[in-house]
Amino acid sequence: MVGLFLLGLWMVICTGILIHSFYKTKEANPPNKVEKHSYRAAYHFTSPDHWKNDPQKLLYYEGNYHYFYLYNGDYPDGNGTEWRHATSKDLIHWKDEGIAIPKYTNQNGDPWTGSVVVDKENTAGFGKEAFVAITTQPSKDGQKQEQFLWYSTDKGNTFTSYSDEPIMKNPGTKDFRDPKIIWDNTNQKWVMTMAEGSKIGFYESYNLKDWRYTSSFSTKNIGVLECPDLYQIRADDGTVKWVLGVSANGKAAGKPNTYAYWTGTFNGTEFLLDNIEPQWLDYGYDWYGGVTFEDGKTSDKLDKRYALAWMNNWAYANNTPTLKEGFNGMDSIVRQIELKREDENKYYLSSQPSEALKELTSSTNSFDKIEVVGSETLDVKGDAYQIEADLSWSDFKNAGFRLRESDDQKRHVDVGISAEGNYSYVNRVFTDQPDETNQLVESTAPFDVSKKKVHLKILVDKTSIEVFVDDGKVAYSNLIFPHAEDKGITLFSEGGKAIFKNMKVTHFDPIN
Repeated sequence: MVGLFLLGLWMVICTGILIHSFYKTKEANPPNKVEKHSYRAAYHFTSPDHWKNDPQKLLYYEGNYHYFYLYNGDYPDGNGTEWRHATSKDLIHWKDEGIAIPKYTNQNGDPWTGSVVVDKENTAGFGKEAFVAITTQPSKDGQKQEQFLWYSTDKGNTFTSYSDEPIMKNPGTKDFRDPKIIWDNTNQKWVMTMAEGSKIGFYESYNLKDWRYTSSFSTKNIGVLECPDLYQIRADDGTVKWVLGVSANGKAAGKPNTYAYWTGTFNGTEFLLDNIEPQWLDYGYDWYGGVTFEDGKTSDKLDKRYALAWMNNWAYANNTPTLKEGFNGMDSIVRQIELKREDENKYYLSSQPSEALKELTSSTNSFDKIEVVGSETLDVKGDAYQIEADLSWSDFKNAGFRLRESDDQKRHVDVGISAEGNYSYVNRVFTDQPDETNQLVESTAPFDVSKKKVHLKILVDKTSIEVFVDDGKVAYSNLIFPHAEDKGITLFSEGGKAIFKNMKVTHFDPIN
């Protein structure tokens, strides 16, 4: 009897253990969840909600980059922008700091684009190292574009309006906006550039409140100018140059609608250009309102700068599937820009993605050499990565990459070289993209095909593609909206053989 009792007790204990193990296993291994697709970028800065557009020039202060940008918390049901604030230590990961300059605080309209500086020597009288912002607002005086001053004594977290009256009244022009301020160390004064229709106005001040006109710079065939930029940078031959940049629309002249720039000299009152024709920092459709800024972590501020822009286009700014997720607005990746000498009196800016992107690396795929006649699909998929390769040829018509490709190979975005046309290109016509007219689908830039080789660096994210050709003299930034499942990568060559060498696919972890 005792034996039977012990046997029964043992069976009960074992049964209990099995039942406990079963439920424990179920808890530890829940059914696979279907991941909901999001169009929010994996590694680009995006608006936390609603709307963003123009970036303001970033500044570095006490270990952080401070970024202010135009934000509309009422979008799409209400108007008006304000300045929202974010900070970063590496220009990759960002902390939202909330609204810094609110909209509709008085009878003057909402704050638009401008710039902010750290007043290290208290020239304006708000305290040493106060943040001082000057921004365009449509004033109570007939909604004219006029300039207003705001200041912050808490490191840019909140700004106070200096006056309900403008510090710079409209001189009688329709366009008078987007002030950009720098400190001219040589002449110990503040210098401002202003977008005034088809010209850029130059102004000077010693206290950030009282400004005097000094000169202007006129342009042709690049539309109404916005978001001017002025800075010094040292070229690779040791020459220090001034660069004047502006957001412009060169469509009428067959040029991009991005960031035009000129190299030259600035004597404290006027800009003297090296060449009449502007150069372009981007050949894509979606790099607008661009700003450049200093590397805050180096003592030498002239060797390189950083740049970023709003990744959108006013031709289709509201046509984005991200609206279903409650936001519309993304920036390009932060680039490092350097000035390089091309010939005796011609210099150009080269762009490359910020080295900090390497921090996001999750895995890599490498390929030493692949020869392609026709096409070859890689056994690699992704929607957030960088692909880099040396492409060479002896004779072909067209070669490159088909990215974000569908399994049936009908949907994709193409990056390549046209030997017949002597140009590099990015073509988004075969994938979902924002231009419903299908007019803005293929971006091109001249390329010397006789070199028979090219180095391509391509950044792919959930809703964007950015391409850097060779040393980055030519760059492209374009929005794309591929299907969530379209993650293929195919190499192609038409009319001959192309050789892909030293190819590396670097997959990125998301920043959010």
